[in-house]
Amino acid sequence: MRRMALGFLIGTAGLQQLTVLPGRVFLLGLLVTLLMTVIVLAWFFRGRPWPVFMSLFIGIGIGFSMASIIAHQLLAGALSAELEGQDVVVEGYIASLPERQGRRLHFQFVPQSLHWQGEAQAVPGKLLLSWYSRKEHKTPSVHVGERWRLQVRLKRPHGFSNPGGFDYEAWLFQQGIRAKGYVRHVTKHLAMDATAPVNQRLTPAGNAYRVGQLRETLRTRILAALDDHPLRGIVLALAIGDRQQISQPQWDVLMRTGTNHLVAISGLHVGLVAGFAFFLMHRLWRCSARAVIHWPAAKAGAVAALLAAAVYAMLAGFSVPTQRALVMVAVVMLAIIVQRHTRPSHLLALALLLVLMIDPLAVMAAGFWLSFGAVAVIVYGMSGRLAMNSYWWRWGRVQWLVAVGLFPALLLLFQQASVVAPLANLLAVPWVSLVTVPLTLLGSICLGFSTTLGGWLLGLSTLSLDVLWWWLDGLAQWKLAAWQQMAPPLWTMPVAVAGILWLLAPRGVPARWVGLVGLLPLLFVSPAVIPQGQARFTLLDVGQGLAAVVQTQNHVLVFDTGPRFSSGFNTGKAVVAPYLRAQGRRYIDTLVVSHGDNDHIGGVAGLRATIPVWQALSSVPQRIDGAKLCQAGQRWQWDGVTFAMLSPGEHVHVGGRESNNRSCVLRVQAGEHSVLLTGDIERAAEDELVRTFGNKLASDVLVAPHHGSRTSSTPAFLAAVSPTVALFPVGYRNRYGFPKAHIVQRYRDQQVRLFDTARHGAIELQLGSKDGLDTVITHRQQAARYWHVKDKPDAKFPHLSIQPADKNVN
Repeated sequence: MRRMALGFLIGTAGLQQLTVLPGRVFLLGLLVTLLMTVIVLAWFFRGRPWPVFMSLFIGIGIGFSMASIIAHQLLAGALSAELEGQDVVVEGYIASLPERQGRRLHFQFVPQSLHWQGEAQAVPGKLLLSWYSRKEHKTPSVHVGERWRLQVRLKRPHGFSNPGGFDYEAWLFQQGIRAKGYVRHVTKHLAMDATAPVNQRLTPAGNAYRVGQLRETLRTRILAALDDHPLRGIVLALAIGDRQQISQPQWDVLMRTGTNHLVAISGLHVGLVAGFAFFLMHRLWRCSARAVIHWPAAKAGAVAALLAAAVYAMLAGFSVPTQRALVMVAVVMLAIIVQRHTRPSHLLALALLLVLMIDPLAVMAAGFWLSFGAVAVIVYGMSGRLAMNSYWWRWGRVQWLVAVGLFPALLLLFQQASVVAPLANLLAVPWVSLVTVPLTLLGSICLGFSTTLGGWLLGLSTLSLDVLWWWLDGLAQWKLAAWQQMAPPLWTMPVAVAGILWLLAPRGVPARWVGLVGLLPLLFVSPAVIPQGQARFTLLDVGQGLAAVVQTQNHVLVFDTGPRFSSGFNTGKAVVAPYLRAQGRRYIDTLVVSHGDNDHIGGVAGLRATIPVWQALSSVPQRIDGAKLCQAGQRWQWDGVTFAMLSPGEHVHVGGRESNNRSCVLRVQAGEHSVLLTGDIERAAEDELVRTFGNKLASDVLVAPHHGSRTSSTPAFLAAVSPTVALFPVGYRNRYGFPKAHIVQRYRDQQVRLFDTARHGAIELQLGSKDGLDTVITHRQQAARYWHVKDKPDAKFPHLSIQPADKNVN
């Protein structure tokens, strides 16, 4: 069982490293062959154990085949590329709890039909839709399970692609979401026929979504009972698994203290509910002699525990972590019912196998590895011990085991791990489990028949959280609460695992402290050193915005930080900071913010809250604390690399959009190579630069001014710069249509090699090296996986295409 489960895990995880899926015919043939092999081996080895390698390889093959077939099914539900950006009419059901943020309504939608220009089209998988409110068009109230006809504009799943960044496309794929879009406010109806209006409710919620309706009703009652309590989002998460109301500062506290698992209805809470139900039913069953004679109390308790866990998982919406927890509880309770004494490791292996068979794509979620890893390390660290000691000693050891055992995984997955997690969880876990969760669940149940009693119990629940939050917030304020560093290379993982196994071994094992040596490579790994006189230039993918990083041997410069969105999400914290951590950089020497447009300055606050910045320069220094004005003539040198500010000058002509033309313009020279960063300058500023510097503007790499708009990249400016490579910082299918077709053609007429962040993700060049401009590293190609959007001809941007193969593009 354990070998088969391990093989299944290797097979499903290995599939996720492929860029293209194997063919379906091959997979079906492989799966049938493996299943027949299992039947033959089961007959041949009747009652005898199978050879180790055979069980492992069969598990790998079956896991790989099953995961591939399911991945094929999901990919088949992709939106047709021809329908991107088109007004289409969809009919279907609201499939998730609607989330309202400001003027935006956010929900998942399961389409049953899709029409374009009156013709039926292939129906994609689940949609993620936004509905924006306007003065003349208020968004209506939508509810789970309602059937709607909507006019929408869709695009295929697409996320930022950067080293060290979150793979949003992978998350969407795992959730089964095959297109994103927004509801269109229309003045005329585009529908299946002339009499069919759009953006209207067709039928109220039916029985198919009864669980979702129950969750929505419960959410409404809980929010009403708690009014505007700052911690009501955590209560809501504990009650029904809805974490939409948890604020970003609260998430930061939970992450820094390693207690974010407490707000996910997973193994801890589902196991707690199951445990309560088991012991309660066990005690009640024993009160009846007749009941005990007919059926043992332990079995009755197991059935009650399984039902309670299933109901709690249902209230949580059967999310992926909840499904895993329910399967693990079911395995344990079924073992009790069938009266089979099984080793904990066998139960864990069976639970792992069942989870992967139900959802092979679960391996794409970090929570999968952390939850099973935590249970595995507890089973290993607490088994085979003679002295049980006190409860608090055992509970403290569990926290120590989890902290040490998950440390490598946390660094690999998140580039950080909480140092105070053992101390925080030592009190937080029993407090939440024994006080907050029971009060929350009792209060939620009581809301069904008494809002007064239910509100009072939920008030006690928030009071318990207030006490706990004082403790957690105090720990999070400590500067060393979280250890952050670059993600360690994969070769350090098996070394770390071996060290952990030795370190956490039973007391009789000699020199257990030697296991700490296995953890050292995690902590002391360092990035590749940039040679003196060279610079690594990276244009990051921040959507429709600009963020670039220049690294020398010992210094870092960040040029712009990308946008901040109305939801509070900003690319300074979500893109730039993780990239710098992935590069092993702990601070920024100089931050340059070209001008005050949101798509350039929006991420500043988020970035500075995450990584120290020693100096800031900007054309709008009044908007950035401690910043100085960037001016032509500023010049410095780091590690043999020269930085020169070319604009704005004191008398620069700023016709057109003044803020754009006053953008900081920076030229970086490393050896024989140079790059010119231009912000959003337009024709007036370009003309001024040409008059002032002439051919001294010449640069090998040009970050296209103003994202390739029609007001920039004049012929005179391009002739003066004479770039070999041009980079367009643009968003996928952005609403401005950047870069403009005639601007792209202007670059092509000069035989310039073109790259853009929408199609290539982050773009990296090594300035000053022998092949620095011949080898261009593009992250979307380097980190390609089978679920990523493939580059196809785009009706909106037909002027963009993959670069010719005569140059090295990685």
